[in-house]
Amino acid sequence: MKFAIGAIVAAFCLIATLSTSDARGPYGTINVGNWKGGAYTNDQSGAFTHCAAGATYGSGIHFVVTIDDKAAWGLGFAHENWTLTTGQAFPIVLTFDGQTPFNVHGIPIGDKLVRVPMPPNSALIAQFRKAKTMTAFTQGQLFQFKLDQTAQLLPALANCVATVKKNGLAGAGEFAPKQVAAAGPAQPNPASPKATRSVNKTGTGFVVSSSGHVVTNQHVVDGCSGDILGNLTGEAPVKLRLVSSDETNDLALLQAPSAFKEVATIRGKAIHSGDSVVAIGYPFHGLLSSDFTVTTGIVSSLSGIMNDTRFLQISAAVQPGNSGGPLLDTSGTIAGMVAAKLNALKVARATGNIPENINFAIKTGALRDFLDNSVVPYQTAVEAKAELKTSDIARNARAFTLLISCTATEQSASAKKSSE
Repeated sequence: MKFAIGAIVAAFCLIATLSTSDARGPYGTINVGNWKGGAYTNDQSGAFTHCAAGATYGSGIHFVVTIDDKAAWGLGFAHENWTLTTGQAFPIVLTFDGQTPFNVHGIPIGDKLVRVPMPPNSALIAQFRKAKTMTAFTQGQLFQFKLDQTAQLLPALANCVATVKKNGLAGAGEFAPKQVAAAGPAQPNPASPKATRSVNKTGTGFVVSSSGHVVTNQHVVDGCSGDILGNLTGEAPVKLRLVSSDETNDLALLQAPSAFKEVATIRGKAIHSGDSVVAIGYPFHGLLSSDFTVTTGIVSSLSGIMNDTRFLQISAAVQPGNSGGPLLDTSGTIAGMVAAKLNALKVARATGNIPENINFAIKTGALRDFLDNSVVPYQTAVEAKAELKTSDIARNARAFTLLISCTATEQSASAKKSSE
């Protein structure tokens, strides 16, 4: 079950007040772009504590900005799948638009909530206010956020505090200026060629049922405006119908009009740290090669960013276009779905170091749950099979691994990337 934004913002009342009492609110409203919130009070005393507004990202992360009654700013992050240790602070490097990084600390106040006090540093707040993007680097992992109208959000939050302190909660209303509250995302100019320019999106998928079902990442097919095509190596493309998708877990189910000859087998038992894996996909299709590529590595960790247990961290090299491709164990069964790679350039800008071999795959547990919910029959390997050579694994995978492609507007093609 997803967190509701209101519940997350209310939970961050505890962040702002450091109180163990329950939060109550919002009083009044803050509506700036995707940010929603208002004023909050201590539920026991009824005293005003802070103003806050939050937004939800496609990755499932909830991001909240707060300012308390003493004008102290703070950030908060939450994800329903995190398993954090309360009270164990850890360093975070915040970078805005690739500029000079700021060193702060995250303080878990629950297994799913992280508080980040913003120090009384006018430079940090100034950068946040004008930035279009923000990265948060911590514990070898990188979060990326597209910042929506923060230049209007921060004044709205400050106005919320000032208004409530002056007039009380009875005077709470819309705290953002009217022109801000009414403003929406910029509309593309129909006459602008850039706004309507089409681009080709490509990714990878693999066959999971004898009824022609194919799975891939949701972000691979997100924004597709034309036919979604699937190509097995050496065969004509077939049109794929989008059956269902899960944005939270980044999974999509497609179906061909007829069955494929071969079907992938999904590993029945969880894989272990240190196990060897093979990633297969179509990175930079047409630029590097028209055939799929094969890379090898190991399972580096059984969790992804911020201990997200839906993901594996792998050392097998992946590139744009590998998304949605099969991650195979040494017997050639599906051990996961390739999902993302760490952005080395942004990490280097934030830390001065270039990360190597940090990539992520969706675990088979999440994949099987998705297929079960979609009532799709699939093959499972209950017992471990004999190990195969990498060349044999690749040869077998050729029969069920597809190049996924579609046409999308330039804006749609970049939207997913910008929001993570």
